[in-house]
Amino acid sequence: MTEIGLTWPKNFNEVPKAAFTRKDIYAEEMKRIFFGQEWHPVAHESELPNPGDFKTFRLAGVPLLIARDREGVVRVFYNACSHRGNQLETAVMGNKTEFECPYHRWLFDAKGDLVGCPNHRDFLPGFDKSDYPLAQPRFDSFYGLIFVTLSAETETLTEFLGDSQNTLRELLGGDGRLKLLGYQKVRYDSNWKSYTDNDGYHAPLLHQAFKLLNWQGGKGRQFAATKHGHVCFESALSVVSGPTVLKDDSLIAFKGQDPAVGSRIVMLFPTFVSTKHLDVINLRFATPIDEETVEVHYAYFAHQDDDEDMVLHRLRQSSNLLGPCGLISMEDASIFHRIHIGNHTPGNAIFQKGVHDQSKLESEFLQNDESGNLPRWEYYRSVMGFERAEA
Repeated sequence: MTEIGLTWPKNFNEVPKAAFTRKDIYAEEMKRIFFGQEWHPVAHESELPNPGDFKTFRLAGVPLLIARDREGVVRVFYNACSHRGNQLETAVMGNKTEFECPYHRWLFDAKGDLVGCPNHRDFLPGFDKSDYPLAQPRFDSFYGLIFVTLSAETETLTEFLGDSQNTLRELLGGDGRLKLLGYQKVRYDSNWKSYTDNDGYHAPLLHQAFKLLNWQGGKGRQFAATKHGHVCFESALSVVSGPTVLKDDSLIAFKGQDPAVGSRIVMLFPTFVSTKHLDVINLRFATPIDEETVEVHYAYFAHQDDDEDMVLHRLRQSSNLLGPCGLISMEDASIFHRIHIGNHTPGNAIFQKGVHDQSKLESEFLQNDESGNLPRWEYYRSVMGFERAEA
């Protein structure tokens, strides 16, 4: 029994519903996970292509400012003035070479240095602007994908990503040289864990339009990539064709790689999901708002080497197939909410498809198994310190 009073089921394929709904557990998750030893993707460098470009993001309530300076270097700062902590930038994104705090007019450049402050002759003796740069969290990047951790004890990003690196690199276009197409942003009435508990089993059953991609008939695999329970899908597609599918089947045309390797998904603990179906490159930056709400920013990209026709093709697929109102994934919002409601009942959620022995934890799974989520749950249990019930 832990200090927050939850005993985990002894079987590896069972998850207590209380883990999704209790406020005290959510508060502990903030300490152990979101402020703990995890890396969190917050942006891709291609969202800030030009000197002076910036983006703001809130990670579990912590305001961040991501900015590219005049020399093209991208940095991450806490979005708070180093004087009295006033929120520095309110815009979602834009272009500035300097950031001014409206409270007392302290001025910072895109490197985070304090370059001006009124009446500084009246400050404490020995005041030096160089002692008051914008504070920074630890950050690192992988093929342009920017990660932040709020703990000084977090392992290196390379260690954190583990065996997910190859699949993630492929998903990021092979070289990370992406071009932002746009965003769809949404808040789901769901706990963050209900949102991230998506599995391969449901895809062709819930999402009727997923039949366009013949997900059930495709061949592929899932695997747990690290001790953190990151899950990678390397899946085949056999795109459906014929006059009864769509009046205009150019929407599901595949202009990139062979469809046999046309689907990649990387789910990084705790909340990041990245997806490549057909020619759609989709990075989903998610953050918990409270124990009953999660916010997701669906960002869509092309590759820098794409010609105009390919960019328009990717944009059309992105805006129509995926996202909160996409043909393929439009049912998700309802299901996330209904899962959250259903988890306010007693008992455990019990995984079945792909489970061969409930007393063992596996690391390799078939494309349409739900058991691929179990390594993630085991990592969650260990981080939270929940002890298993005795046999």
